[in-house]
Amino acid sequence: MRADKKVQFVCFETALDKEPFIKRWEQYTTSSNSNADVTLQQSRDNNEFKYIAQHRFVSGELQFVFSKEARTSRLAQAHIKTTQAGGYSVLQAERLTDLNGNESKVFGFVVDVRADLTKFKELWPTSELNIYEAYYENCKYAYILEYFVKTKEAPALVAELKVHDIAETGIYHECKLTKNQKNNTAKESYVWPT
Repeated sequence: MRADKKVQFVCFETALDKEPFIKRWEQYTTSSNSNADVTLQQSRDNNEFKYIAQHRFVSGELQFVFSKEARTSRLAQAHIKTTQAGGYSVLQAERLTDLNGNESKVFGFVVDVRADLTKFKELWPTSELNIYEAYYENCKYAYILEYFVKTKEAPALVAELKVHDIAETGIYHECKLTKNQKNNTAKESYVWPT
């Protein structure tokens, strides 16, 4: 990940598991290049699933477009709550590769711009940590923490993060996307405000 990369975070909550969710996710309208470098992650909490999509692009490359999926049927569909967390710059990048088989990601969302990032950097010494800082004023969070940890350590890290001033945290696993899924585009577009 280059230092001049920006990352758009889009979060989803739904009852849909990975395969049906990805089919619906493909129906959302996105910028022409926004899915060229995207990572989709899933977290399960009882019967609810949370997903985080990280769309990476070079600073100034595009205005991010992401809008509600087009309805393909009049039949009732499972609800997907979509939250655009906003655009972030890379403040710290210790990990530039995907997860290994025995790893998970733990995300932590920090609201307070005055948060002491040193405590989060020192919190879990066996992890690798990427820190994203809000790039736009209208971002939902001040910082997004992305820890790469052994899967067996992830629950303990989540418990530790909850002790600190974290708005939300969870354990996520990457969803493998095909090249076609990464390059999907829709005809209608909505320019996300910057």
